[in-house]
Amino acid sequence: MEEATKNKPLKQHAYEFIKKKILNCEYAPGLHLNEQQLCEDMDGISRTPVRDAVSRLEQEGLLNILPKKGIIVSELRISDINRIFEVRLLLEPYVLQRYGNRLDPDRLAYFSQVMSDHTKVPYGSFYDLDDQFHGFIMSAMNNRYLFDTYQNINNMNQRLRTMSGNLVANRLADTFTEHTLIINACRRQDWEGAAEAMTRHLEASRVSTFQMIVENEGDF
Repeated sequence: MEEATKNKPLKQHAYEFIKKKILNCEYAPGLHLNEQQLCEDMDGISRTPVRDAVSRLEQEGLLNILPKKGIIVSELRISDINRIFEVRLLLEPYVLQRYGNRLDPDRLAYFSQVMSDHTKVPYGSFYDLDDQFHGFIMSAMNNRYLFDTYQNINNMNQRLRTMSGNLVANRLADTFTEHTLIINACRRQDWEGAAEAMTRHLEASRVSTFQMIVENEGDF
């Protein structure tokens, strides 16, 4: 623990530790937790930073604190897929329309190069790259309230990925193609076109996610 917390406050370490466990489903949806267990999982950290972390994660919708039941990892159900994509479909195309001109051209060029030569991207790195791309788009807006909403939705999206399994091979290739269409429209400063391409991409992602859930329905 000393090595992990040397350069950060204990409460930040506790927050990041618990959040990571939730996002990768090591703390599965519906799991009951308690402060003592969390302290032990972090090599005997004190309860104060754990309580601070739990409070933050409750605000983000990842934990529920219930009277007489304690700390419960928020449930995640098939019905949440539509809710997650509903918000993404409202936010991400809007950001391109409203704030697209704030996007860094050099960063767009970088993503263009990566997406055009996606066969060199390791399969296991795809989700990291996908998060970087969508995070880059969303970073263009200067509305922190919208960005906080996106962050919370992205947390749920990461949990969905873990529970639904790996992306099918053809969807992987299609995703790079869809990203490229978004990027090309951005580089032309065609923000309406970029928003439309983003909408098509998210709709296709929603269909693919449902497909993966059906194939792994035992996990839900």
